Amino acid sequence: MNASRDKGDARANALDHALTPMLPVLLMAAALLCVAGVVRAISVLPLHVSLDPNEGWNAYHAAAALAGHGLYPSAASLTTNNYPPLSFYVVGYLGKLLDDHIIAGRVISLASFLCCSWFVAIAIRRMEGAWQATAFAPLLFAGILLVTSDYVGMDDPQLLGHALQLAALPFLLREPRGAFAIFASASLFVAGGFVKHNLFALPLAAQIWLALYDRRNALRFAVWIAALSVAGLLAFRITFGFDLLDRLNSARAYSFAQLRENVSSWLEVGLIPLCALLGLMIWRWRDRFVALSALYAAISVAVGGWLLGGAGVDVNAMFDADIALALGAGLALDVLTRRRGPVPHIASRALAFFCLLPIAMIAFTVSDWREPAYWLHPMRDEAALASDDITFLRNHRGPAMCESLALCYWAGKPAEVDMFNLDQQYVTHARNPAPFIGLLDARHFSAIELDETDPFPLPPDVQGAIRRNYRIDRANDEGVFFVPK
Repeated sequence: MNASRDKGDARANALDHALTPMLPVLLMAAALLCVAGVVRAISVLPLHVSLDPNEGWNAYHAAAALAGHGLYPSAASLTTNNYPPLSFYVVGYLGKLLDDHIIAGRVISLASFLCCSWFVAIAIRRMEGAWQATAFAPLLFAGILLVTSDYVGMDDPQLLGHALQLAALPFLLREPRGAFAIFASASLFVAGGFVKHNLFALPLAAQIWLALYDRRNALRFAVWIAALSVAGLLAFRITFGFDLLDRLNSARAYSFAQLRENVSSWLEVGLIPLCALLGLMIWRWRDRFVALSALYAAISVAVGGWLLGGAGVDVNAMFDADIALALGAGLALDVLTRRRGPVPHIASRALAFFCLLPIAMIAFTVSDWREPAYWLHPMRDEAALASDDITFLRNHRGPAMCESLALCYWAGKPAEVDMFNLDQQYVTHARNPAPFIGLLDARHFSAIELDETDPFPLPPDVQGAIRRNYRIDRANDEGVFFVPK
């Protein structure tokens, strides 16, 4: 019996010794992948290529914020703003310096992504994690975002909001927590909420966590969150003359089929870290840092998962969940690497491997990633097409309507139509399409750009008005361009 056990221990020790380089190698490979992704994002920053329909939308609102009018259009306008105001001022001022609000938004987005990764590492250190966990958690978060989304270096406020809220986490994890730390963390949480209104998972988790482990500061935190939020809403009301909450509640269709598809897609990278956190909760259920990660994950997975069914909702709805699970997986790795004996050490390497494996599989299944031009000359062909498209729009004098608003922005056209939100208002019967159809029948627009015509991005009656009044003049891989008949 003892001889058999000794042989098993010897084999485990031998396997542990053989796998010793595995974790550093995995971390190095993940770091190289992330560096490559960031370098490519940097090279794409100055290109006049629309990375997402939101880029032009955000740029027009940033310009409006800097101009001091038009940030929140009237109900009669064909454009809509259903975001809080803070990011538009941040991007607006940098855009004035760079003379391009889209490039400014991309710079801020990329910087915010790097800050998010840095603050995840700091949080793990504040949670008493060793160097392996401190490196693993931010690399896991960064890898997930780089391979499953196009938000890194895209003109969108989501990552700026996360960066502000993650900056609050080190203040919250500081012990002992003083009055300034509580105020600073509450301020950063509220600032993040005034950048993107769906960012409430982390401050809510923090409030519950403080109520469990630090009741005195929990009360301070709640008071500051409430006071700063009310102050922000009142300032908005005084500045703009209406309630912000009314504008945030925009019409949007919901699909359970889309919910299932998006959740299934997210689970490809989220399942293993989620299982790791669940195991850690059972194993270390009294650990206060595990409790914070678990609360954050529970709220963000539930809320983000539900939001994934909304029309136009992208993977950014799960960024909070990605952060929470990266923190949880980092803590799990730290617990395993600190335990004595070969079995926990082998388990730690298996955990790192299986958390990073789906990221690598997604990366290697993307055919473009295997092309040298993807890395050496990113989006060169798309930039050439976009240049011609922008010239085409600029040469057609008069108002233009673009689904990819960035093209109209670079062509110097004023913001005319927010096509996505307009479509949602029509689909949900929140708006009568007759006035817009009247504009189309009058051939108000000198040019119309659609990303594609199948499916058509607007309801059938609007589609009919476009087709009877406009003809296709130009089409390529990036879009279809109509001009009046």
